Amino acid sequence: MTKRVLITPEAMEVVDQLTDRYGPLMFHQSGGCCDGSQPMCFQEGDFKVGSSDVLLGEIYGCDFYMSADQFEYWQYSQLTIDVTEGRGASFSLEIPLGVRFVTRSRMFSDEELRTLEPVVRCETR
Repeated sequence: MTKRVLITPEAMEVVDQLTDRYGPLMFHQSGGCCDGSQPMCFQEGDFKVGSSDVLLGEIYGCDFYMSADQFEYWQYSQLTIDVTEGRGASFSLEIPLGVRFVTRSRMFSDEELRTLEPVVRCETR
C-alpha cells in the first residue's frame, strides 16, 4: 500500500522530543491561510476531530488528520512532514523549540494511485 503521508528523519527527532515531554501526539493539517496552512502537532486528544475530518494515516506513531474539504484538494498528493527553523504563528507544540513543521507534497504516480491507503472519515471511526 502507498502511504498518503510520510515524515522525515529530522521531523522524527522533533516528535521524539515532544513525545518525551507531552506523551502521545497527533497531527492535523491546518487549512488556514499563510502561517495557518501547516501541520499542527497536539497532545493526543487536545484537538477534537469531527465528522468534517479524515484520518490520512499514521506517521511515526501519530495519527494524521485533515479536514475533508481540504482533502479534496490534496487527495492526489503524497504529503511529507518535515521541520524547518523559525517560529510559526500557531499553537503547535514544536513552536517553543524554535522550529515548525512544514508539509511538502508531490503528486502520486498512476501506479501509486491504484495502491493508496484508504482514508477514514472520522464519523465512521
